[in-house]
Amino acid sequence: MKSDRLLSILLLLQTHGRVTAPELAQRLEVSVRTIYRDVEALSAAGVPVYAERGRHGGIALLPGFRTDVTGLTADESRALFVLAADGAHTALGLDSALGSALRKVMAALPAPHRPAAEVVSRRVLVDATRWKGGPRTAVDLDVLQNAVFADRRLRLRYRHSGEREPRTYTVDPYGLVAKAGVWYLVADREAAPRLFRADRVRSAKVLDDPVRRRPGVELTTVWEELRRRVEERRGGIDVTVRVRRDRLDLFLRLNAAHLVEVPDTPDGEWVTARLSYGVVGEARQLLAFSDRVEVLSPPEVREELRAAAASVTELYQRPAPPSE
Repeated sequence: MKSDRLLSILLLLQTHGRVTAPELAQRLEVSVRTIYRDVEALSAAGVPVYAERGRHGGIALLPGFRTDVTGLTADESRALFVLAADGAHTALGLDSALGSALRKVMAALPAPHRPAAEVVSRRVLVDATRWKGGPRTAVDLDVLQNAVFADRRLRLRYRHSGEREPRTYTVDPYGLVAKAGVWYLVADREAAPRLFRADRVRSAKVLDDPVRRRPGVELTTVWEELRRRVEERRGGIDVTVRVRRDRLDLFLRLNAAHLVEVPDTPDGEWVTARLSYGVVGEARQLLAFSDRVEVLSPPEVREELRAAAASVTELYQRPAPPSE
């Protein structure tokens, strides 16, 4: 609606100062001609807005002009207060700041929107952690935050999965990302994008050198590239299994990260599925389903599970050790 667009222009100018007409048009998804018509409408309504032509020109408000209008609709108000249920600010040490900000926004909201916004934090809970994720290592994000906001390089001692000793890297951070309850540092190492789990950082030091990010590259761009790599990464071993139908739902939930195909053609009480693993040993997790899941191929995975099951059988055939 035009009224929403006019208010958006006003708030963008108030936040960013001078903004070019093409940039406003791109942000609001309208034509440049529409932007100039909207600016004329704001001026006719008494808003002290003006346009300057030329290379360094743009649209701006007169110095010192500000409005206290939030411009929030009822839905926008509710959406904003869902932030209070998101735990990301806790890890960043922003609990008190968020509470203070929400109180200020509440005071500025139109009176009809306040009750709905106030009840959101009591009716909506966002829990970003996965089921049965187990205890997580405490993460200290202070040093990582300092480097991100100060635009400085970082020296990390970082332990990769499966390695005992940490490695040392000098990286150029783009920012921090919280994904399913896990914090990641997104950074370039030797001008190539890399992902570092914050709970594997053994130590971090902010360097005096300014960050050396690739020109024109933003956090969202790098994160999208890294996220796509992780999601498209395929394991090296394709495994075909059959699953009893009474355990299929549980099987699908617990193996979602490895699933390649689940055909719709059941063989009696069994359903055939295909999984992908990085190494043979990863398939041992299928033993948790006992005789409800059987590996059909490849032979080396069947042998791996047979050997593991035999080892467990041998263990429990021994007398139990005396309790202390």
